Amino acid sequence: MGLRSNLVGLVPFAAMVVVECLDVGLTTLSKAAMSKGMSHYVFVVYSNALATLILIPSSFIIDRNKRPPLTISVLCKFFLLSLAGITLMQNCVFTGVSYSSPTLASAMSNLVPAFTFLLAVIFRMEKLELRSSRSQIKIMGTLVSISGALVVTLYKGPPIPFSINSLNLPSQPSPSTVLAAANNWIIGGLFLATASLCLATWNTAQAAILKGYPSEMTIVAFYCFFGSIQCAAFSLVAERDPNAWKLRPDIELVSIIYSAVFGSVVTFSALTWCIHKKGPLFVAMFKPLGIAIAALMGVIFLGDTLHVGSVIGATVIVAGFYAVIWAQSKEEDKGKSSEVDGVLSPSQKTPLLESQRDV
Repeated sequence: MGLRSNLVGLVPFAAMVVVECLDVGLTTLSKAAMSKGMSHYVFVVYSNALATLILIPSSFIIDRNKRPPLTISVLCKFFLLSLAGITLMQNCVFTGVSYSSPTLASAMSNLVPAFTFLLAVIFRMEKLELRSSRSQIKIMGTLVSISGALVVTLYKGPPIPFSINSLNLPSQPSPSTVLAAANNWIIGGLFLATASLCLATWNTAQAAILKGYPSEMTIVAFYCFFGSIQCAAFSLVAERDPNAWKLRPDIELVSIIYSAVFGSVVTFSALTWCIHKKGPLFVAMFKPLGIAIAALMGVIFLGDTLHVGSVIGATVIVAGFYAVIWAQSKEEDKGKSSEVDGVLSPSQKTPLLESQRDV
């Protein structure tokens, strides 16, 4: 009986490891598809459209007994949520990945807690007490995370000799090639930082919407539905080549099916279950694992070269990430104690991390 309970207790840990692997697999596959010439605009449209076809009927079946009525006001909120979480965020993510690498994408995703904290303070959802040690730690953690993101983006550094590319490099690249690669890396980092800001905005907005509409599957179904429409309209303007919309039955089709099934449906379901069982902080603690997985998969499957700047910057980002998470966990523990006395803390009213989902 004790062994069985221990195994059941390990299920959330295993689920989160799988989620991180699936997320990194998505960025790795999308990078491979875009390297073959696939448009990231087309990728986002097709993957969200397929996810919508799966999620809409599933949500009506799963949430049929607990789904609140869909009003015009609620649908407008879903539309705006899609604007931040799909149209802006996913396009920025895949544009950033096309310029840089899945490793950089995983490193920059750890900026989400810092940006979420800043937005919560700006919109007065988080009470900032400068004399409180926890608030000071969150401020310092936010600044450290942003500093780490700057290091990853602006300093690429020499290649680490353990990576496959650096061991098999036949000759030194020309200065113009190095300059172009550095510029692409910076552009990719800026897009990925923007994506993290969009995801933080999505987290904050989602927390507010869930209070009035506590039906997660319905939200994500309409979120994908409106996102597909928005991305289609945007992509028709941004992608002028009609041939880009023709899918080849190779890595392009595989990456779209993977993104829809595993990137949206499976990952969201696993995250929702883990948040329900263990809470959002438990989910957030696994984000840095994605950096190591992305670096390994990038070197093995894409032939990426791992650079010193990525390692240093990712370490700094993770340090700031855990500082913010630790301070938030202490405030939530304090909030639970206050709730026993009938008083809710600001952190209990609006969680800092309602969800920690990547692309």
